[in-house]
Amino acid sequence: MTQVIYGIKTCDTCRKARKALPDAHFHDIRETPLDSATITRFLSAFGDALVNKSSTTWRALSEEDRARAPAELLLAHPTLMKRPVIEAGDTVYLGWKQDVQSRLGV
Repeated sequence: MTQVIYGIKTCDTCRKARKALPDAHFHDIRETPLDSATITRFLSAFGDALVNKSSTTWRALSEEDRARAPAELLLAHPTLMKRPVIEAGDTVYLGWKQDVQSRLGV
């Protein structure tokens, strides 16, 4: 089964996921931002949980920017995405907590 990890190289959590899933393809969202179709697909799976509201990027946004639709925010600020998003076949997972690890057999 093909696995893709979406995140950024400098994220410690993404590094842990990459180490545990060495055969997975890594997609750096800072180098190659996600297209709107992928963002829409992830938002339909996770809703507003996809936007990391505890991030430095979020705290730097104005109230006006924070009120924008999640898809617009993620297109404008890719690093606002909670990481990692892991695509395994037809299933997508958000984060790297124990439940995700066990579902992926890690």
